[in-house]
Amino acid sequence: MNKRIDTLKTSIRPVRERLIGHPVYRSIQDPAALRIFMEHHVYAVWDFMSLLKALQQSLTCVTSPWVPVGSANTRYLINEIVVGEESDVDERGLRTSHFELYLRAMEQAGADTGLIAGMVEALKAGRGRARARPILEAEALWSGRAGMAEVLSTAETPDEWELSGAVRDFLDFTFSTIATGEVHRIAAVFTFGREDLIPDMFVRIVEDLSGQGSAAGSKGSFGIFTYYLERHIEVDGDHHSHLAMAMLEELCGEDDRKWEEAARSAGAALEARIRLWDGVVERIDGYNNTYCAGCGCGGGISGGETREEGDADRRYRG
Repeated sequence: MNKRIDTLKTSIRPVRERLIGHPVYRSIQDPAALRIFMEHHVYAVWDFMSLLKALQQSLTCVTSPWVPVGSANTRYLINEIVVGEESDVDERGLRTSHFELYLRAMEQAGADTGLIAGMVEALKAGRGRARARPILEAEALWSGRAGMAEVLSTAETPDEWELSGAVRDFLDFTFSTIATGEVHRIAAVFTFGREDLIPDMFVRIVEDLSGQGSAAGSKGSFGIFTYYLERHIEVDGDHHSHLAMAMLEELCGEDDRKWEEAARSAGAALEARIRLWDGVVERIDGYNNTYCAGCGCGGGISGGETREEGDADRRYRG
């Protein structure tokens, strides 16, 4: 492995260890908590695709007429990852993107997909684009005066697009990184804040799920989610992580400044994920406190959730 990659990994190891040991994993002890996790994590799955496409747009030709852009090796690396992320296979062997697979997992689990699905559909239909486009195209607007999540949350349907503070901050970090146009920084966030992070992070969650029995195991309502996790461990823990690191090596080369900026961006991405996980823990704690205050049970929801408990879950989540 490239010595510079080793140096970068060493520099971000402390924050990475904080993330891997985050209390969010211990907080996911029942179906309701897992739904809350999914309702937050889905935004990381979604904006991951924007990081990916920003890299593809910078490193390849995506317009017609076609002209060669950059290094053919770099083009291969990013296009190979795009194929896997946009058109992988689901548990039935059918082609799907990882984002669409995650939405199906949420639906099976009973998690609320209304906000994220509605936002994406509105963007596809063009609603809100007039507000979003200036943010995406004008780097000056990323000086702290506005952010992607703020624009989305104040678009044509503010009540429907209201995002939690943790999600807004997370999206703002991602899209502010994209807006810099500095491809080595985007690649560092993509590689060490997402691709290289996913295997360790998801192994922990799979282990938690395995101890919960049929309530959250592969034969229960979290079967698609379990498949999603296992698929990410298989693909991202091996093939995609190596491709992404090779891509970063190509982009930074022997430029000391780029490697230093890549390291800072990678560390900032891990800090952003920690803040998102903090928001998940706060949300789970809020659910447990509200539920317990309402029923006087003195504890959180058990892994074997009853229908009444499920109703309380849905009422709390609106």
